[in-house]
Amino acid sequence: MNITPRIRFRTTQKHFFRNSPAITLLAIITIALVLALLSGCMAAKQEPKKLKDIDYTILENRDIPEKLMETIEQKKGAEFKLSFETDQDLYLVHGYGEQETGGYSIVVRDLYLTENALYFDTELLGPKNGSDPPKKPSYPYIVVKTKKYKQNIVFE
Repeated sequence: MNITPRIRFRTTQKHFFRNSPAITLLAIITIALVLALLSGCMAAKQEPKKLKDIDYTILENRDIPEKLMETIEQKKGAEFKLSFETDQDLYLVHGYGEQETGGYSIVVRDLYLTENALYFDTELLGPKNGSDPPKKPSYPYIVVKTKKYKQNIVFE
C-alpha cells in the first residue's frame, strides 16, 4: 500500500480590511475627516451673496460726532475698526494705526448688504511715487456715514 500524502495548496490572500474591524473603522473615520475638511475649505471661499450696494458719505473731521472723534483719538495709535450709531445714522470707522510718514490715503473698496451682515471693505494706499510726504508720523483713518442697519457689521 502506497500512501501518498495529499498536499493541499491553499492560497492565502490577506484581506486587510476584512481581518481587522478596527482598521476598517479607522479608515472610514479618516476618509470622513478629510472630506469634512475639504468641504469646509470650499465653503470658506464662497463669497457672501450681495443683496445691494449701500450709499454712504465719507466724512471730514468737522462732521464727525464729538463722542466718536474722542474714541478715534484714543485708538488711533494702533489699527482699529469700530461702528458708532446715533438715532438714525451708522458711522463705520477703520483706522490704520501709526504710519511713519504722511501722504497716505484710504479708499472704500466696497460697502454692501447681505442677508446676514453689512460688509465694509477699505484699503490703505501709501504715498504716491515721486511725492515728498511729511516726515512726521501720521494716523490715517476713514469715517463713513450711512443709514442705520440691523445686520452685523463685517470689516474686511
